[in-house]
Amino acid sequence: MGSFSGTPVNPGGPYREHREVPRFTLIASIELREPQSDTRISGRISEISRKGCYVDVLITLPQGTVLDVRISRDQGVFETKGKIVYVQEGMGMGVTFVNPAPEQLKLLDCWLAEISS
Repeated sequence: MGSFSGTPVNPGGPYREHREVPRFTLIASIELREPQSDTRISGRISEISRKGCYVDVLITLPQGTVLDVRISRDQGVFETKGKIVYVQEGMGMGVTFVNPAPEQLKLLDCWLAEISS
């Protein structure tokens, strides 16, 4: 299983060398829900790839937390399970997508094709 890596704040940081797929700048709304406690966090993403996204939020959850992820934009809603792979306190979190459904991955691929052109 790959992980999303890199940050918009420090592009030369420790995550850069692990990047497996290109990431793209995309501003969109995101809702995260931690299912066990029903903790919900709303924020925005600033970067996305086929493997994950960077979430700009002041309140972060611990690394390793499993989440329900819902990213909304004009072109639809992408939903999948996710997992926090790194945290920047008071700034945001890197979230990897966990086993997105084929139709969700197709939607994500459409978004990535659109923003990369």
